[in-house]
Amino acid sequence: AGVLLLALLVLSGCQAAAPAAAGTTAEGASPAQAADLSGIHDYLLGRIAALQGSTAALQQQADRYYELAAANEFDYAALWADQQPAVVETLAAARDAWKAASPQYEQMEGIVAGAPALAAYDVILDAGASGEDDPANAAPIDLQLPDGRTLLKPGNLFGVTESTLWGTFAAYTAQGVTADWDGDGAVGFGETLPDANVLKAGADALAEQVNALAEAASAWQPTLSDAFTMLVVMTPTMNEYFASWRDSRFVSGGASTQRDFVAISRLADMQDILGGLEVVYAQVQPLAEAIDTALAEQAGTGLTDLRAFVADVYAQEQAGRKFTPEEADMLGAEAQNRATAVTGQISQLAAMLAVPLAE
Repeated sequence: AGVLLLALLVLSGCQAAAPAAAGTTAEGASPAQAADLSGIHDYLLGRIAALQGSTAALQQQADRYYELAAANEFDYAALWADQQPAVVETLAAARDAWKAASPQYEQMEGIVAGAPALAAYDVILDAGASGEDDPANAAPIDLQLPDGRTLLKPGNLFGVTESTLWGTFAAYTAQGVTADWDGDGAVGFGETLPDANVLKAGADALAEQVNALAEAASAWQPTLSDAFTMLVVMTPTMNEYFASWRDSRFVSGGASTQRDFVAISRLADMQDILGGLEVVYAQVQPLAEAIDTALAEQAGTGLTDLRAFVADVYAQEQAGRKFTPEEADMLGAEAQNRATAVTGQISQLAAMLAVPLAE
């Protein structure tokens, strides 16, 4: 998420002859006068409200786990020996809350990441790398841990909390303890204990930033430039998502070294993002149809078909099919071709409507 492929606009945003004068609808109204974008704002606020509930639930379970650890003086071996049922119950509830929160954010990520006034929150919440991995694109946030430690630019907050909860980053897990959650005699994937200080700090920061996003989103009103920018920035990111899916445990299995995208398939994330973009396009499609009905319908159908393509692959994965990395690359190329075509059509409509796109 968050890779702004605005270069595609230069390649695919060529203008075609419009049946009405550029910048006007067939009825002669300006785009700003004709557009009703309240549905975008209402959808965003609804998703944020749901996300606030889920992140508050995650924060509550992280606090409970921290209290359990503190009662055992952060001796995780003693904690596991003395409080195993409570620990498993608490961490399972925390994971459930995280797995509710993540798709709620993905469903609105296209709006947040594509709106210049809100895009900084996407970097912090879901898109930013760690300072160690990618200093130029690092999430601009440090984590202050309750024990006094500071994690400098550890990465986006969904990634930090996911890798802590599922134990995919050793530095965020408790050391010196074997936690066989299901008692089958073997420690499987995710059977680990988080560092309670990291989990609490991450959950607190996530809830805080979601609340800040809610405040910023309430004050924000989408413009036509915002709406078209969301569509042309976020639609052509299929290569990025399919590459992430290819490298994840859902395709690469135990060979994967990814710290995040371990709890939910990136295919589900793609569906959610594209679903949010369909909400955006539904708000501008009537205006686009007034200037070029055929092109507007073609773009809408293309966007819907792209989501259906991803949904079909996801359904196969959910049914038990294991895709190879080579198949993931082929599917990603097909999705990217579709996305590039749709982006070109939407860019063309923006140009015909004389709607400026954010840099």
